[in-house]
Amino acid sequence: KLSQNPHDFILDVATGTGDLAIAASGLNPVKITGIDIAGEMLAIGRQKIKKKGLEGMITLEKGDSENIPFSECTFDAAMVAFGVRNFENLPKGLSEMFRVLKPGGGVYILEFSTPTAFPVRQLYRFYFRYILPFLGRMVSKNPSAYKYLPETVYLFPQGEKFLGIMKSVGFTNVSAKRLSLGIASIYAGYRK
Repeated sequence: KLSQNPHDFILDVATGTGDLAIAASGLNPVKITGIDIAGEMLAIGRQKIKKKGLEGMITLEKGDSENIPFSECTFDAAMVAFGVRNFENLPKGLSEMFRVLKPGGGVYILEFSTPTAFPVRQLYRFYFRYILPFLGRMVSKNPSAYKYLPETVYLFPQGEKFLGIMKSVGFTNVSAKRLSLGIASIYAGYRK
């Protein structure tokens, strides 16, 4: 949906190492600003951006999703990939994105979701509950991260519940589209 409308100024919230911002550079915006609280990830992202020659288009800054360091009505679009389920205060983070959008601006959120169709739902739960933590213990110095991911996905308000939260902070024309047999969803909403 982001590619269907021209957006000159884009905010990438919880940008991490800037992968979504780099992907969005193909839309030829004037400026993409990524924010994240993890300075180490931003440093890696800045190197990626420099390597691709995108320093003039993409800037990464330290910033909190629940206290976005920009004025009201600054951006044409805001986007988040796999980050909103980690917001400490989900309505506050969404309201901050709403605040910094210009009238007519859109928010686009890609997030994990739980499949509902048989047998995908059962396979997904089995993988998340048993296979992923096992692999995490085998390959990672931090196996608890592989337990954390499924827990945050299951606790995240998905589908209509999430759309309801988006509406409650002011977004209109909200929508959800399930992807990859329901493993992820794209949520969209707009500021009037």
